[in-house]
Amino acid sequence: MSFSSVSLPLLMTLWAGVQSEQTGQAPAQTDPQETPPAQATQAPSTPRWQYGGFADLGYLLDFNFPSNRVFRSRGTAWHVNDLQLNMAGAYVKKKATETSRWGAELMVQAGKDSEVFGFSATAPNIAGFRGLRRLGAANVSYLAPVGKGLTLQGGIFSSLIGYDSLYAKDNFSYTRPWGADFTPYLMMGVNASYPFSNKLTGTFLVLNGYWHLAHANNVPSTGGQLAFQATPRLTLKETVLWGPHQRNTSLQYWRFLSDTIVEHKRDRVTVAFEYQVSAEAVDAPANPRALWTSAQLPVHWNVRGPWSVTVRPEFAWDRDGRWTTFAQLVKAVTTTLEYRIPYRWTSTILRLEHRFDDSRGKAGGFFDDGEVSPGVPRLKPGQHLLVFGLIFTFDSPGR
Repeated sequence: MSFSSVSLPLLMTLWAGVQSEQTGQAPAQTDPQETPPAQATQAPSTPRWQYGGFADLGYLLDFNFPSNRVFRSRGTAWHVNDLQLNMAGAYVKKKATETSRWGAELMVQAGKDSEVFGFSATAPNIAGFRGLRRLGAANVSYLAPVGKGLTLQGGIFSSLIGYDSLYAKDNFSYTRPWGADFTPYLMMGVNASYPFSNKLTGTFLVLNGYWHLAHANNVPSTGGQLAFQATPRLTLKETVLWGPHQRNTSLQYWRFLSDTIVEHKRDRVTVAFEYQVSAEAVDAPANPRALWTSAQLPVHWNVRGPWSVTVRPEFAWDRDGRWTTFAQLVKAVTTTLEYRIPYRWTSTILRLEHRFDDSRGKAGGFFDDGEVSPGVPRLKPGQHLLVFGLIFTFDSPGR
């Protein structure tokens, strides 16, 4: 046997391995009869643990100049006219795969946003909430060898409701829309996800309640999601949640929420539409029915290189004040200019943002400078904010 008849297949295999390290793709398969035994029996590599962290600094200049420095009835970026560390965190995670079926996530966090998100305005806090609010995703998962692969997950995990994340680094704009602040950012419970096809994935979930840091009662909430990738560019998601969010757990008082998201992505432009509607009968005289509805239409354009622009019109209607605690109709427009500086495993994100919010209704409005009477802040229907955001992220490379 000549040297070339042995070396040529070996060199081809080594070259395929080099290419896979550079591209992140598996090497092309060769004829097993031509592959050395060590290469033919090698198992796929085990997924790496990933780790990282971030820090999010923001300054919201409120031209109403409220004396209490509060963005009224908000759950994130809610402190104005002062530089704030809105959120900082560190994480470690590993994805469950066929070669390593157990996965896990753990994130610890702190900052101004961790003081108010995840709580309910109408239900008491869960036991241990002071420690739990310092946790982001904290869960374990298992990919069961059932059909195409059934993924089971338990603990605290990212919400299936909403287009926007709790963390500004993951969003197009620095401040979140109204619909995001009044639906869960995180969920506590269990979920099961199954890909019925390459295009359709279904998820079923059981949660401790609507807000993961609230304890309204001992009856869990249930829900599910269907995610359909109609084309490589077009994705549709429908998520529903159903369960009691008050002391009386009779079926007639259960809260229902529907969240519909359509997203279309092109090379440089992403357009999304989200519509939410939620309702519940309140255990009170005459059993009034509370209603919440909101919608947003963010348009994100990568202008060139590190520069991008986002425009997001939206509205939210809390007819009975059950979600925001104030009966109001809010309309808002947010415009964001972003400059992103990637460097190795890090990324620095600079954002300049303007948002205008208009709140009308019997309890609508935003805090203004001054008081109508001692201890009662003056309200104004409109509010202009000029937002400066600085976000630093560090993420280890995955496999």
